[in-house]
Amino acid sequence: MVVANLANLNLMHVKTQLAALLFQGEEVPFDLISMWGHMGWPARAIAIVLLAMSAWSIGVMIDRWMAFSAARKQSRKFAPVVAGALREGKLDEAILVAGRNKKSHLARVVTSGLQEFRGNGKSTVVSESKIEASKRALERAEAIVHADLERGLSGLATIGSTAPFVGLLGTVIGIIDAFRKMQEHQATGLTAVSGGISEALVTTALGLFVAIPAVMMFNYFTSKIRAFDVEMDNSSSELVDYFLKSTAVTQL
Repeated sequence: MVVANLANLNLMHVKTQLAALLFQGEEVPFDLISMWGHMGWPARAIAIVLLAMSAWSIGVMIDRWMAFSAARKQSRKFAPVVAGALREGKLDEAILVAGRNKKSHLARVVTSGLQEFRGNGKSTVVSESKIEASKRALERAEAIVHADLERGLSGLATIGSTAPFVGLLGTVIGIIDAFRKMQEHQATGLTAVSGGISEALVTTALGLFVAIPAVMMFNYFTSKIRAFDVEMDNSSSELVDYFLKSTAVTQL
């Protein structure tokens, strides 16, 4: 009985020493400011890079949101007005209306076609080559407007795909630094590395925080551009039909 009690006491003592060994070390606060203070400069540099990527992506999001909103708003006003002017055969008025809606993707495309077509002057007979020239002008304008709508989105896609890996790099560097400090201070146990690991994981969380909105907004803007492309194609087709119906086409 006495031997059993002594064995239990020894077992409890061993457990106590093991727990003390595992959890010894300096306690590290888990607020962001304290974590930043304990980060090494490599991890800080990666965090700064991620913050810069976030700021740039937010700037692109705001710029594209404003551009797309303005294009949509002005196009809704432009379409019925220019359609009425064309029905009355007032090409000059239609061009003036387009000039007042320069942020509209439809206005920019239609203006190119109208200006090319107006080069024929007041003649009621327009050659087929002139119609083809107007079609090419519309296609060139569509390509230019499409490229302008996509401005900045490639960078947004790059940030969305690379930010998690940049954050992971910061985590790996932070964990290596945590084990290096543990070796330097001859510390052991979970507490000795838990603070460093938690600080290192901050960069992974930051990378995901940067990447997720970038990917979501890239997909949103891409869908908007596809819708704008359809609208520009339809407008170009309708304008060519107008040219064909309003003139007597002759073969050269």
